[in-house]
Amino acid sequence: MLLIYTQKITPRIIYIFKHICTHMLGIKIKFTSKIEEFIAHDGAKLSYGKQALGNEFFIQKVDLLLEQGFSELEIKVQPWDETVCFFGVTDASDLPFDIFAASFYLISRYEEYLPHVKDQYGRFPPEESLAVQESFLHKPVVDIWVLKFREVLSSRFPKLEMKERKYKPGTVIESANTFVFKNKGFLRNFIGLLLDLFKLNLGRVADRLQVWIRVKKDPHDIFEDLIQLIKEHRVYMLFMFQLSDFSIHDRNISHNRIPHRAVIKSVADYAKVGLLMGYYAINDIKILRKEKLRMEEIVHSPLENVMNSKFNLSLPENYSNLIELEINNDHSMGYPGIPGFRAGTCTPFLFYDINMEVTTPLKIHPYVFHSSVVETMTKTKLKEDLGKLIGEVKDVQGMFRSVFRNEDFSDYTDKDLYYSILKEIHEID
Repeated sequence: MLLIYTQKITPRIIYIFKHICTHMLGIKIKFTSKIEEFIAHDGAKLSYGKQALGNEFFIQKVDLLLEQGFSELEIKVQPWDETVCFFGVTDASDLPFDIFAASFYLISRYEEYLPHVKDQYGRFPPEESLAVQESFLHKPVVDIWVLKFREVLSSRFPKLEMKERKYKPGTVIESANTFVFKNKGFLRNFIGLLLDLFKLNLGRVADRLQVWIRVKKDPHDIFEDLIQLIKEHRVYMLFMFQLSDFSIHDRNISHNRIPHRAVIKSVADYAKVGLLMGYYAINDIKILRKEKLRMEEIVHSPLENVMNSKFNLSLPENYSNLIELEINNDHSMGYPGIPGFRAGTCTPFLFYDINMEVTTPLKIHPYVFHSSVVETMTKTKLKEDLGKLIGEVKDVQGMFRSVFRNEDFSDYTDKDLYYSILKEIHEID
């Protein structure tokens, strides 16, 4: 057990110490603000304050974890061995920076609460982030810091029990359109046929007609192939299906269509399924509740996993709606256009609501790689960057989360390339 002394025990301190010490390192911790109790303790102990009390393990603090709300902060990034850090402190500290404040800043997404200009899709732009501005988006710095903290702590307290981490790959398959031709209704299909003819996409015309008369499988219905991968190689996949009402933003197949429901039920027999929230469900809790109930009615179990279909997170409002509806896991934390670590970590974490200053039960599962970047990079650059990212996650024994779309594996893409990327992530020969 690690006894932690701090003059004032705040919700932020409890949150980040529990995340780093307990959830990431497996260390049992106890807080105290009584100097006498701390000094009398014979076992492992750490003080977090402006100055050390004795010869204990000491982390000098900055004021971030004592504050409430958010404000503009002056942050100076500095090198630390082979990585970087910020919120630097004096040489009296056993680490050259306040690891707890810096980690809190990144995983709470503090910077996303600050005023910023959203991009054309209403998203927090990567360019506004400290990680992009200081060129460390490609590194899971929180995990790197924590492993270095572990080394120093274990050298001071060799008998302190800590858990071992293990590299775990996992993939989310988002399905905004389970089918591209099938079950879209006469009018939508007729208009699509006319557009294909106008563009002289004769291959799509032929495919469309063959799907209509049921002599060919819909090109987007690739779920059996992915399920086969799961069966053969025991890879972790989570499938997200959209069940929104049809609109200008959401053009998925109706949730009432029997083949659509049948695919969801079939996939749910072999893998976890979740909800790909529609455009309006993201900000409207009534619509989100309706979509949630639709998924639960199909799979006959409570909805546990969701993803934002547009990745236009608005914190903390979007997450507050998930919490109110008792949805436990969100998989939207990442940048679809840039590979990297949006929250500075490859470890799932509980969402901390800065507005309410409370640790919530919502677990955030950050992703590192989104398949939409494949179209923007050369194959050589893609392979090089992906290899580096996988290496970074393996070095910290973290979780490599990737996101693909079901259409990535259809005949209308370079599906062999997408399959090769998926297999590299999951180490499938």
